[in-house]
Amino acid sequence: MNSAIRRLAVAAMILMLALMANSTYLQAFRANEINGRNDNNRVRDSQFSVNRGPILIGSTPVAQSKPSNDRFKYQRTYPSGPVYAPVTGFYSYRFGRGGIELTMNSELNGSDPSMAFRRIIDVISNRPQQGGSVTLTLNAAAQQAAYKGLGSKTGAVVAIEPKTGRILAMATTPSYDPNRLASHDSAKVDAAWKSLNEDKDRPLSNRAAQELYPPGSTFKLVTAAAALSSGKYTPETKVNSPAELVLPQTTVPLVNEDGKNCGGSNTATLTIALRYSCNTAYGSVGLALGPDALREQAAKFGFGARPLAELPSVATSQFPGDPNEPQTAQSAIGQFDVRATPLQMAMVAAGIANKGEVMKPYLVQSVKTPDLKTVSETKPESLHQAVTPQVAAQLTAMMVDVVNNGTGKPGQISGVQVAGKTGTAQTAKDRPPFAWFTAFAPADDPKIAVAVLIEKADIARDDIAGGKLAAPIAKSVMEAVLGQ
Repeated sequence: MNSAIRRLAVAAMILMLALMANSTYLQAFRANEINGRNDNNRVRDSQFSVNRGPILIGSTPVAQSKPSNDRFKYQRTYPSGPVYAPVTGFYSYRFGRGGIELTMNSELNGSDPSMAFRRIIDVISNRPQQGGSVTLTLNAAAQQAAYKGLGSKTGAVVAIEPKTGRILAMATTPSYDPNRLASHDSAKVDAAWKSLNEDKDRPLSNRAAQELYPPGSTFKLVTAAAALSSGKYTPETKVNSPAELVLPQTTVPLVNEDGKNCGGSNTATLTIALRYSCNTAYGSVGLALGPDALREQAAKFGFGARPLAELPSVATSQFPGDPNEPQTAQSAIGQFDVRATPLQMAMVAAGIANKGEVMKPYLVQSVKTPDLKTVSETKPESLHQAVTPQVAAQLTAMMVDVVNNGTGKPGQISGVQVAGKTGTAQTAKDRPPFAWFTAFAPADDPKIAVAVLIEKADIARDDIAGGKLAAPIAKSVMEAVLGQ
């Protein structure tokens, strides 16, 4: 063999080894990623011919595949459409997947490594591939109550079981019908996709987890938690609460919503200041504590970390990085650059309800094979001890006072003690404020914590308030879970 042929042989061998190495790498490390790409037509055609597993609430499917007589063997359907769309997402040949349909795709189509043994049995027995089922934590009654309560308003509801972190409800309006995107009629799907994306109310957005809003006075729970945890305050500590709080470095004062002092006095206890949601009182507490204490307390409730990996594009709630003194006072009442999802504010209420321990929220209860063998079961997991049980008890008593005697009265449930906090967050002069309410019940043995946000409602600006708009919805969701 002359030298030229020898060099050519060596080069061919190197190329062959590189090809084998790349093939092994793709198979071993990137197969799931490549198979999951929406633009992979070969895989997409194959997957659309699989009997995809259902998404369940209890034993009731909220997404399921039915036999089809067109080019694909199965049609994905969503029996309750818009009610569960923020969670189920959609399964579309043209536009990929969203929600649980996206994040649990490999389990639902049966390609997940955890179902490898089942696939081997299918191949040996010449059975077609079949997907597994995903059971959600949602409570059907709570979800229906949340969706019905939101009605024609633009907003979101999240409900959590405080002791476990199980999400009981996650609704958003306006919503969309995922059946329109799952159709096998490409022209209709294209028209639906265009319509949904051009809708200025963004029905494809899950406002409960993907959108950030100023939390307004519901953030006073975090400020109160930081104050009580500092050891320098009790619920009966009196703080400055004038009609206007003069702030350093600015001529613009912080004011109470009604333009008056707090409860008829220029000094009010933390309890009374929370009862009437006094901005000047909690602004002065925020100034005394400083931004670091507020930020650290917010982080213990979950701010600054992305929750809920089971849904795509979940937003991370934020506390400002380096606010000056006026900005710190504004931040202490949930304004300036404080931003939170309804999911995050439900986590704050749930943490207080659970004796200060914030549980990791989750949506998927279990995954099972087609022959009902359990592949995985989610166990409750602690995130943080946000406050001590003693501070949690103090906050609970203060929140009960808000519902019994203050701005949260519309959240009252006959025969059940409710703990809650209202919020009305200012945004801009040319747009209405956001209305909030977060609560839990029963206060002495919490079964549910809930947060409601109303982004827009067809009423006069002066009528927008957390107690009026959001609290009645929270009440109906809590009643659904408590069987009231």
